[in-house]
Amino acid sequence: MLPQEIIRRKRDGQVLSAEEIAAIVHGITDGSLSEGQVAAFAMAVFFRDMAPEECVAFTLALARSGLTLDWSDLDLPGPVIDKHSSGGVGDKVSLMLAPIVAACGGFVPMISGRGLGHTGGTLDKLDSITGYETQPDIATFRKVVRDVGCAVIGQTDDLAPADRRLYGVRDVTATVESIPLLVSSILSKKVAAGLDGLVMDVKCGSGAFCQSEAMARDLAQAIVTVANRASLPIVALITDMDRVLGGSVGNALEVAEAVAYLKDEQRRDARLHEVTMALAGEMLALGHLASSVGEGRALAEAVLADGRAAEKFARMVSALGGPDDFVECVDRYLPRAPVVKPCRADRSGYVAAMDARQVGIAVVSLGGGRSHADDAIDPSVGLTNVIAVGARVRAGDELCIVHATSEADADSAIDAVRQAIHLDDALPPEKPVVMVRIAP
Repeated sequence: MLPQEIIRRKRDGQVLSAEEIAAIVHGITDGSLSEGQVAAFAMAVFFRDMAPEECVAFTLALARSGLTLDWSDLDLPGPVIDKHSSGGVGDKVSLMLAPIVAACGGFVPMISGRGLGHTGGTLDKLDSITGYETQPDIATFRKVVRDVGCAVIGQTDDLAPADRRLYGVRDVTATVESIPLLVSSILSKKVAAGLDGLVMDVKCGSGAFCQSEAMARDLAQAIVTVANRASLPIVALITDMDRVLGGSVGNALEVAEAVAYLKDEQRRDARLHEVTMALAGEMLALGHLASSVGEGRALAEAVLADGRAAEKFARMVSALGGPDDFVECVDRYLPRAPVVKPCRADRSGYVAAMDARQVGIAVVSLGGGRSHADDAIDPSVGLTNVIAVGARVRAGDELCIVHATSEADADSAIDAVRQAIHLDDALPPEKPVVMVRIAP
C-alpha cells in the first residue's frame, strides 16, 4: 500500500479504510514515512477532516503503535479512571484531583504533558518538586498506582510513540488546530493507558485553545463521540478559561497553591474548587464509586475535609522520588524567585475582564514557560494573589504579586498584567465556571 496514494486519497476528500490508516500509522512509527509524507498527511487531514469512523481507527492505531497498559493482573479493588484537560492558565486541577479520587477508592494513572505556548503544563509544575520523577519506567508507574492509588507522570517512549512523532510534525506545520488530529492525540494515550473511564475538561475562553464556546462544543463532542466508539466510557465538561483559574500562575507557585488547597490552609478559590469538585464528582460516578455525580462530589468534599486527599498527594510525591515531608514542609523544597513585587491598579473600578492568554504570556516571558521546545524553565517565577474578575479595586490596590529573577523582568510583567486586566466602572455579570456537560 503506497503511502503517497493514501495521502492522495485523503487530500481528495475520500474516507480512508482502517487498513489504510493502520498503514500510515505503521509508517509513522517505524520511520518508513518521511517527514514530508507525515506533514502532507497531517495537512490533508487539516483541510479535509476525518469521518468519525476514520478518527476512531486513527485513535486506535496510534494507541496500538506502542505499549498498551493492562491493569487486570494487579487485582485493583477499584476502577482505573482519569481526567484530561485541554490546557489553560493557572490550571493546577490535576494536582488536587488525582489524590482526591484516589482517596475515594479510584486508581488514577494520569499521563500529563508539558506547557504549550501560553498554557502551563502539569509536568513542569511537578518538576519543581525536588527529586520528583516525572518519567519513571512503566514498572514503577504501575507500582505507584497500585500502592498509592494515583501517579501523575509524563508520556513514556513506550506509550503511543506514533503520536509523539506526529505531534512534533504538527507543531511545526500549523496543523495543531485540526480537531481529528487533536482528538486522536488526546485519546490514543488514554486508550493506551487502559482506562475504565475518562472525564475530559475542555477549556473555553481567552486563555484556552478553544476561545469560543462553539469551538469548545465541537471539540468536546468529537472527543466524546470517538471515545464512545472506541469503547472508552467518557464524560466531557466545558469550563471557563476567560480568567486565571485560582490565585497563582507559575510552576512552583501553583504547586504551593495546590498543597494549600489540599491542606485547607487558606480559603479555597471558589472557581478552582467548583471545577475540581465537578470533575471529581463525574469521575467517581463514571467509575461507579458513587451512585450519582452529587454523591461523588460529597465523597470528594469528605476526603478533603479529613485530610485523606492531602495524605495521598504526600504519598505519591514520596513514591515518585520526592521528599517524604513535602506536604508538611512545602516552602523548604520549592524554589523562590529573588524579586517579589506587587502589580498595582492604576485606576479605581471593578475588574471587568481578564485576558488570560496575555497573563500566561507574561509568565512565559518571566521564564516560566518555553519560547522554544528546548528552553529551560525557571520554576520559581510567576504570579500569586491574582485578583478575581468582579473584584472592586482602588487606584494603588494590588492586582497580583510578581515573582521574577530581576527587577527589569518584574517591571515588564507588571506592565503586561496591567494591560491584561481590564477595569471598568460597572460590575461585570456573573459567569459560571462549568458551562456545559456532554455525555454519549
